Amino acid sequence: MTVSEGAEGRAVDGDTEDFAQQIADSVSSFLLALRAIAREADGGRAVSLLLLEISQVLLAGARLGVQRDFEPRSDYQPDVGPEADVDEMRLRLADMLGNVDTYAFVFDPYVPEVVASQLSDDLASIATDLENGLRHFRSGDVAEALWWWQFSYVSSWGNLAGAALNALISVVAHDRLDVDNDDEVELIEAAEAVLDSDPA
Repeated sequence: MTVSEGAEGRAVDGDTEDFAQQIADSVSSFLLALRAIAREADGGRAVSLLLLEISQVLLAGARLGVQRDFEPRSDYQPDVGPEADVDEMRLRLADMLGNVDTYAFVFDPYVPEVVASQLSDDLASIATDLENGLRHFRSGDVAEALWWWQFSYVSSWGNLAGAALNALISVVAHDRLDVDNDDEVELIEAAEAVLDSDPA
């Protein structure tokens, strides 16, 4: 097992570096795909592509969640520059998703309370969390990147990604399963006409 020096001389073993690289690759792929989906502005394709991309980044999150707790180097995160501006992407997503942007979910199933949210806001929040860890990773601070990705997965983006995934599955399900039966509609209309008519 090889050991290298992370930021400020903190030793990081080779297996941990390999794991961090895999997470970084998943995060990078998700961020690139999310921006590309927003630029394409194709609502029909967007739902399917977002379903795929969120599923894949949630796998990275699950891998983080089952690891031992990573520890930050200090009580304060090192400065790695300003956060990426995701507002334009958020607005594009909101416009593209239209009436399926707003949805409801239960944030904590053990304290059930329905929360109204927007897919575009939640995707932008997920992107911000992931990009923050990526900046630490690219600056050479593997330990801080892993700590942040793991902490924010458990506290924030994992839950949001799971809720967004469920909302997108619901959109697909309604699209594929809510098929109008013309014969049934005609029967209902005929029955309503009879009920609305005056008695003889």
